[in-house]
Amino acid sequence: MNADYHLHSFFSGDSSTPTEDMVRAGLERGLSLLCLTEHFDPDYPYPDVSMELDVPACFAEARRLQALYGKQMELRVGAELGLQPHLGAFLKSWLKKNLAEGFSFDFLIGSTHLVDGTDPYYPEFWNGRDQKASVRRYLDITLENISAFDGFDVYGHLDYIVRYVPDGERRFSYPEYREQMDAILKLLIGKGKGIEVNTGGYKAGLPDPNPCADVLRRYRELGGEIITMGSDAHTPDYVGFRFDDAKEVLRDCGFRYYTIFRERKPEFIPL
Repeated sequence: MNADYHLHSFFSGDSSTPTEDMVRAGLERGLSLLCLTEHFDPDYPYPDVSMELDVPACFAEARRLQALYGKQMELRVGAELGLQPHLGAFLKSWLKKNLAEGFSFDFLIGSTHLVDGTDPYYPEFWNGRDQKASVRRYLDITLENISAFDGFDVYGHLDYIVRYVPDGERRFSYPEYREQMDAILKLLIGKGKGIEVNTGGYKAGLPDPNPCADVLRRYRELGGEIITMGSDAHTPDYVGFRFDDAKEVLRDCGFRYYTIFRERKPEFIPL
């Protein structure tokens, strides 16, 4: 498994890492393909973090690095779109505008980062909140997001919220949320969309990647086939993080292939 399809550098508001450092880290780990997926979260409510994306600059840097490292590694350009139910029309227009200006992404992740305008990453999100009710609301909003906008290729870290649960077991319980998660997976499959296995869960101290093995297995049982591998790295030390472990999880869940994208088209690679 030699492709990391979820990476951030200083084009993302929550990273200060030069993009070239991420490329060099990928080379050191024996990867041959990286896809940059910088954040674009319109209406992100925290003023100390900008989740805007300078698309022309991002593409220019990717082309510069491809010229430098192209004999050793292929570099593709994607984005991670922070979805909210009211943003469907805006994101469609944003993609159309970029395409008209010559910026054609290879790959797009759709992600839920906000629950009713607040991010569970921040500890204050959990003040006075029931944890199970918060997870249920997160899943409800994810379903709304997919219904409002499906111009992405895979959905990112489907159980992202459990990374930040402050008390109790920080692990997604598929049986607890079966009905909601099945509705999400069926909608994604029906729209021809994939999901990712995101090893950022390991980085956060979880026993599983995001989503957990039960969700990955259920996606496969329902007929899902499109699955990408991403570290969600924001610093060089996590590029390709624990990919061997995640590979075994995928095999145990019934997958025989993982997916890479070029020009928004999937290619299936044997595990």
